[in-house]
Amino acid sequence: MTKFNYKPDGETLKTFMKDNSFFRGIRGPVGSGKSVACCVEVFRRALQQQKSKDGIRKSRWAIIRNTNPQLRTTTIKTWLDWFPEDTWGKFMWSVPYTHWIKQDDLELEVIFLALDRPEDVKKLLSLELTGIWVNEAREIPKSIIDACTMRVGRYPSMRDGGATWSGMICDTNAPEEDHWWPIMSGEVPVPDHIHHEQARMLVKPDNWNFYIQPSGMEEVYDEKGVVKDYLVNNNAENKANLLKSYYTNLVRGKTKSWIDVYVMNRLGMIQEGKPVYAEFNAETHIAKEEIPIADGVPLFIGIDFGLTPAAVFGQKVRGRWLIQSEIVAIDMGIVRFAELLRQEIATRFGNLEISIFGDPAGDFRAQTDESTPFQILRGAGLRATPAPSNSIDLRLEAVRGSLNKMADGKPAFMIDRRCPTLIKGFESGYAYRRLQVSGERFDEKPDKNMYSHIHDALQYLMLGAGEGRSLMSGHKQVKAFNARSDYDVFRRKPKTRVKQRLWSRF
Repeated sequence: MTKFNYKPDGETLKTFMKDNSFFRGIRGPVGSGKSVACCVEVFRRALQQQKSKDGIRKSRWAIIRNTNPQLRTTTIKTWLDWFPEDTWGKFMWSVPYTHWIKQDDLELEVIFLALDRPEDVKKLLSLELTGIWVNEAREIPKSIIDACTMRVGRYPSMRDGGATWSGMICDTNAPEEDHWWPIMSGEVPVPDHIHHEQARMLVKPDNWNFYIQPSGMEEVYDEKGVVKDYLVNNNAENKANLLKSYYTNLVRGKTKSWIDVYVMNRLGMIQEGKPVYAEFNAETHIAKEEIPIADGVPLFIGIDFGLTPAAVFGQKVRGRWLIQSEIVAIDMGIVRFAELLRQEIATRFGNLEISIFGDPAGDFRAQTDESTPFQILRGAGLRATPAPSNSIDLRLEAVRGSLNKMADGKPAFMIDRRCPTLIKGFESGYAYRRLQVSGERFDEKPDKNMYSHIHDALQYLMLGAGEGRSLMSGHKQVKAFNARSDYDVFRRKPKTRVKQRLWSRF
């Protein structure tokens, strides 16, 4: 047998490898040695496999990454650094990538799969494996993790004595707070918006364990409590295998959100583009406690249509906008969304006067259906009107105006934590996309992504409720499209007259 030396540098790494649980996950900063530990753990478990009747220790593992480029350039590269072909046997570079290791009484088959190819997903669902390693698990949905649990413990067969140990190991950098990993590990509660059936799937089984490595650096604060510098963490793991300047060089020129995730090992989102609302401040605009519903104060609702509909609920109390809750749906038609909206109103806001404002584009009939989204809402008992404008500039200023104000010595805009998607959009998700050109250049309009729909809904709410009215008075595009405060889309003039009015804008 070829001589092989490895010693985990860190208590978390050691405990992770010694654990015999069916599922083990380890989360750490970059450079913490977690991927190498998983490579060695695959090999170590293969060595621990009991011999079959023919005297061979048989194991078959799958190693999974979310995309083929990342699988080839990162996961396979790390594996071959420790198990090079000239020592451990030829690596098969045809799909599915496979490494056969046969030395003495050891027979280990390692199959590498990228889940961006449908054929690879099908391949996974047909494999009979000893174990699975999921590399960078924050990129893998829970449904795939569940599918993986069905494929392990099936090799070697019981005729050959069965697997001495079987299960899954996973490693990852810090994911977002609403990812399945931190919910199952118990770091964050199950979000209120998750359906109870799905919530049951996020309860940690007693044979699952999660491990958190120390951060790579420690923060140094100034007298105001603001981070002014970073120092290398003496408790960081895998330091023996890194340059002393590794983390010091790593944090230079990086945003705090990037450092928080990749160096400090904190749950969060990385800010990639330019935030739309530079005025937003989490400490100022996110309520520390649940915002109560104000009795007798009208409720305003903003809606964005499409197959990813979204709604925002808010009240204006003594000059302050209090954003109460949100609804975010994926791949849902307006009929189902209208019912969801009606239920939310009946459950939490049933006794309030309600005004609903939606995307003005929803006032047009679909080619496949004579009904407009507004008419469907009316069928569900919800009276809605188009927002006064669809100008992105006006919509953004309607929100910015409140972010910049104070009322009664308090921020004029506050968000309840019941609005996680809206908050993430404010923090970094709703952004101007960086252009693929030299220099710091960004798109002129916010990027369309999972956070843009809920922010469109907020903009329709604010604009419909009267924010930014002074800006609209001199806005040429708005003048022809402006809706009176008592305008009702369900009492319009005949269709031909409406078309004439719309054409008059151009």
